[in-house]
Amino acid sequence: MFRPQVVFCTLSVLLSLSFGGDVKSRSCNDVRQAYTAKGFSITSVPHQEISGEHLRVCSQGYTCCTSEMEDKLSQQSKMEFENLVEETSQNLRTTFISRHKKFDEFFLELLDNSQRSLNDMFVRTYGKLYMQNSEVFQDLFTELKRYYTGGNVNLQEMLNDFWSRLLERMFQLLNSQYHFTDDYLECISKYTDQLKPFGDVPRKLKAQVTRAFIAARTFVQGLMVGREVANRVAKVNVSPGCSKALTRMLYCPYCGGLPDLKPCANYCQNVLKGCLANQADLDPEWNLFIDAMLLVADRLEGPFNIEAVMEPIDVKISEAIMTMQDNTMQVSAKVFQGCGHPHPKPAGSGRSARGITDTFNARFRPYSPEERPTTAAGTSLDRLVVDIKQKLLEAKKFWSSLPTGICSDERVVSTDSEQCWNSHTKGRYFPEVVKDGLTNQQHNPEVEVDITQPDTFIRQQIMTLRMMTTKLRNAYNGNDIYFQDSSDEGSGSGSGSGCTEGCTTTTEFDFVATDAPVVSADRSDGQAASGSSSSSSSAPPSTTSASWASTSAALLTSLALQLVLHWQWR
Repeated sequence: MFRPQVVFCTLSVLLSLSFGGDVKSRSCNDVRQAYTAKGFSITSVPHQEISGEHLRVCSQGYTCCTSEMEDKLSQQSKMEFENLVEETSQNLRTTFISRHKKFDEFFLELLDNSQRSLNDMFVRTYGKLYMQNSEVFQDLFTELKRYYTGGNVNLQEMLNDFWSRLLERMFQLLNSQYHFTDDYLECISKYTDQLKPFGDVPRKLKAQVTRAFIAARTFVQGLMVGREVANRVAKVNVSPGCSKALTRMLYCPYCGGLPDLKPCANYCQNVLKGCLANQADLDPEWNLFIDAMLLVADRLEGPFNIEAVMEPIDVKISEAIMTMQDNTMQVSAKVFQGCGHPHPKPAGSGRSARGITDTFNARFRPYSPEERPTTAAGTSLDRLVVDIKQKLLEAKKFWSSLPTGICSDERVVSTDSEQCWNSHTKGRYFPEVVKDGLTNQQHNPEVEVDITQPDTFIRQQIMTLRMMTTKLRNAYNGNDIYFQDSSDEGSGSGSGSGCTEGCTTTTEFDFVATDAPVVSADRSDGQAASGSSSSSSSAPPSTTSASWASTSAALLTSLALQLVLHWQWR
């Protein structure tokens, strides 16, 4: 006899046994432990799996996650991703910070050492004469430092102004028996290009200083821009689509009762290539920027070496002063011819001074590059630049390789390609890894990416790099492209017309030719100066060569005596 009650009881027992065994296998104890280890409250975690229709990201089958848990895990995944990007880029950012600091310290100390060296040498050599006029040289270093630190300084005009001021001071000293008005001193500057009172030193120094300072300032600016861009881009903007993909990758295993299961490496790559698509688009411009930095670094090691320019600058300026002294007769004669003969001072108004042996004859020993001192930066410029170049090379292709860098971290992904989270369950991940960049994310199987909406912030960083790259390329060629933080530096500061780019030269220092505007081709043939070299300081333009010959010996004797008695800096 059929008894439905017996069948029903038997089915109930079987279902009960089956359910009891299933409940044991669907325990959420592991999830509870892992969840609380993240710092969350255990009270929101169920003891056993529950229906997951309330979930918005993870599977809506049976789950160990409540809505509150999914929300918190979503925030956790976003925070961990941001930390991973910052941590992975830490070395890059530290490199730019530390090398910028080292180079800046090196350069500023080099300027200070050069100024101190010049001051010490000139005090020993010229004594009171230098100290009475030291502001001319102090202003030179002040302006050089101001240019380097981004000030509104036109190097060409500033250097012209220095030589113009030095010419005025020396001309008065070498002709101290005369009285010169301000208008007369201004007239002297008009003849500077023709006279070359300091020889070829101003032209050479201007070529060296301008190129080296342009390269150094642009290079340190590049290090600063690299630092700032890296800092900004490392702070990622997590889109809603990326946030869902990160949660699914990092914490949906929790909801599936597998909190210890890590994502497959290729799965991780697809997620991060989608989340970092805009960062990858920064990479082409970043690589061009790094290449431009390396080019300028090559210049700093070679023809634009600021260390080789600044350390012997005191010797070169002293050589220029000696040249002015040696050529004082020709210079004075030409100035008197063009500006008129000045009025002599009243008798007895001259002041005594050091003699020639105390002022002019203290010539300096040649500068030896092997004598470069080690600075507080701990290295010479050459070794410092070599170190920076190595770090720059390591920084190439950084942003496009960022997903690979993160997804090779064993803390993030599983080392077993068969026993890993593949976005649905434990097993192999089969989809191919997509390529880098925004346009390649159209078919990303893991992240919803709107390829029609590039990240505005990343595009701004691309433009910043592009502008800096242009400046670096110009600096490589010796050209100055003014920084945004300087207001129209082209207007320059200072005036004067010392030995400009039109000076003739017999090159003493070998430099690679560039298209630097401050080192343009020679436009004067020297005829103006040589054509007037036969003029006397007291004779009119019509004075014959015979009359000059008869008076030259007397003039030499007279001027030599004046130098002994009247060498005073005004």
